Amino acid sequence: MSMRIGLPKEIKVAESRVGLTPQAVSCLVAAGHAVMVETQAGAAIGYPDTAYVAAGAEIAQTAREVFGFAQLIIKVKEPQATEIAMLTAEHVLFTYLHLAASWQLTVGLMQSGCTAIAYETVRDRAGRLPLLAPMSQVAGRMAAQVAAESLMLPRGGSGKLMGGVPGVTPARVTILGGGVVGTEAAKIAVGLGAEVTIVDASLKRLAELDDQFAGRLKTQAVIAAAVDALVERSDVVIGAVLVPGAQAPKLVRREQLSRMQPGSVLVDVAIDQGGCFETSKPTTHTEPTFVVDKVLHYCVANMPGAVARTSTEALVAATMPYVMALADDVRGALAADSGFAQGLSIQAGQLTCAEVRASFGSS
Repeated sequence: MSMRIGLPKEIKVAESRVGLTPQAVSCLVAAGHAVMVETQAGAAIGYPDTAYVAAGAEIAQTAREVFGFAQLIIKVKEPQATEIAMLTAEHVLFTYLHLAASWQLTVGLMQSGCTAIAYETVRDRAGRLPLLAPMSQVAGRMAAQVAAESLMLPRGGSGKLMGGVPGVTPARVTILGGGVVGTEAAKIAVGLGAEVTIVDASLKRLAELDDQFAGRLKTQAVIAAAVDALVERSDVVIGAVLVPGAQAPKLVRREQLSRMQPGSVLVDVAIDQGGCFETSKPTTHTEPTFVVDKVLHYCVANMPGAVARTSTEALVAATMPYVMALADDVRGALAADSGFAQGLSIQAGQLTCAEVRASFGSS
């Protein structure tokens, strides 16, 4: 049976990613589905309306037209207030949600009656997060790059070069979390010549990282006093922790900032899930940083949006099998794949994700 699929233009500040490329639309249309795309949805990253038309889509002039047409809505970022107001019980929404960071968003989606499926909690057969991984790879690599730039005096940093020069020590970089984000951040920071230490709770993961980097970085187990000392002497701290679906733990306390060097940099990649530094608050690409106790904070909530073309192509490659399955049969797709079903966050006005419920203090 044909599915009506809607692709609205992202409206979050400085967000140019798009949920479907023209090539993806072509696949959906070839499978017998109807696709409506909001005008200029992909124009900023080289996907003009004409490309979507050539792929078989219909172009709408407004988001309201898209929401009115669609049964299945494909997005990138969590819906904003004006989008939530257009959602109904007839809609299936497939996008990043990060509900644990916003009770207001969660309530809005529940009240809409829609079925909301979160990219970030879908799991594969090995228990991994296949739809979060591509953006984690992008954000991890970006984290080291923005840290290096933020260290520069004109950006508010201490004036250190990440890799130093002969005779001058490099910047000290501490990465909290050895998952996808942390590993990718380490690759770039090590490549820039920084002195890098990764902190993780798993000794097994630390051993894997030690082998992977062949001694080019240090590893540290989660021993509170040791981690605190490491953070306080760092020039850069990258927060790369993840508890799937839940709020990120606060790993750097406000009181520690006064013991860090002025111009040190905190990059909070966990900000979508509430942030892992006590002083974090979401920022945008237009105003990416703020200062607390002379420590620069970079807490952009949609970091991969700055490299929207790469991010879109990586994301759509991962999501398309799931989009195709939903388009063919929503209930059947979720029933047939227990890992996919873990992405189901809201249904019929109920919050179904246990991790999000726990974050809000309910069972």
